[in-house]
Amino acid sequence: MRPVGKHSAPVEGRAERRRIARTAAPLRSTRRLLLLALGVTTTLVAWGFLVWAAIDFGGQARSGATTAWAFLALATVGAAACLFITLILAGKVIDAFHSPLHPPTHTLVPPGGRRARR
Repeated sequence: MRPVGKHSAPVEGRAERRRIARTAAPLRSTRRLLLLALGVTTTLVAWGFLVWAAIDFGGQARSGATTAWAFLALATVGAAACLFITLILAGKVIDAFHSPLHPPTHTLVPPGGRRARR
């Protein structure tokens, strides 16, 4: 009779899966970090472009172009949204550096909890 289920593999198979999981985790976190950094860069460049466009549309609107006011409003809202998304992604980048792969070296409660102290 063959065992069925993911926990019924031979001991060698379990060790191999653990080894693969340990090596795959840093690769996944590096890939995620690169994607987040690309997202921060893209939204920051878009924010800069929209701010530049809002300044340009503001100058045109003061010169008398009535449609420039609508474009000025859209560029302002878009720039605010891009900056908001940039800040969210930057927070995720910072959080990625505090991953569970590197737990804190000190803890407030000793290992084992209250029963271990008795």
